[in-house]
Amino acid sequence: MKPAPFEYFAPETAEEALALMAEHGVEARPLAGGQSLVPLINMRMAQPSVLIDLNRCPELAYLREEDGMLVSGPMTRQRELELSETVRAACPLIAKAMPHMGHATIRNRGTAGGSLSHADPSAELPGVALALGAEMIAGGPNGRRTVPATEFFFAELTTALEPDEMLCEIRFPEAPAGSRAAFAEVGSHFGGLALVGVAAQIDLDSAGRCTKAALAATGAGERPTRLSSTEAVLTGEVLEKQSIAEAAEAAAGDVEPLEDLHATAHWRRRAAVAMAARALHEIADEAGTR
Repeated sequence: MKPAPFEYFAPETAEEALALMAEHGVEARPLAGGQSLVPLINMRMAQPSVLIDLNRCPELAYLREEDGMLVSGPMTRQRELELSETVRAACPLIAKAMPHMGHATIRNRGTAGGSLSHADPSAELPGVALALGAEMIAGGPNGRRTVPATEFFFAELTTALEPDEMLCEIRFPEAPAGSRAAFAEVGSHFGGLALVGVAAQIDLDSAGRCTKAALAATGAGERPTRLSSTEAVLTGEVLEKQSIAEAAEAAAGDVEPLEDLHATAHWRRRAAVAMAARALHEIADEAGTR
């Protein structure tokens, strides 16, 4: 397969990249890790007339802690998110989700910004961002603006980014003391795209009681879905067998799964319940509440 013809640019600064995006607008696509975009271009499912390669912009790849947030550049590689001690301490949910993102060779090239901007409904990082309440910093000709994760993902492969904008930074709130995290997913084979996944972060008090629950499902709709009913059932409860079962079952009412050649809508709905239960049991085991 061969891509349709396109014009190629390789800017060396973020400012230059943003200027090119502003100039070419809807005709342009930024290229990050290329793990999703390049296959789409080769199959002509995407046909940008301008490709802006961000791989020569080192200023877009960074990780730092700032004002209670873990701040990532869009070109930070997924493998770095997986292995970074800073990420593990500040946002353990990210570190736990990363090993599920394809094979290590994919994570070596794939980027944080690329995964979020691509907005595949089955991808892990969008679900994590939604569960954690991350903020996306979009940049364009009118400057930068902050878009909460709840407003960033519109539909399959569609985000709040305007045609002349690109994702310039991601900000994840750091996990509070006493919180626990887990990520569970089911797929057709190891390293393949998930069919359904659940990201969970639970804040526990000294008695092991849930003071705040944050869960999001992937692959159970046209965008990642917050499991608000599960969160409501968990709040104020100790994570035990009965409370976990009730909370996980509540997830069935939060998701609106689609049917495709991989699974029926009913199967995905039940998988969301099962993955919520698996993630919560993992947290309970780690916290010693059951």
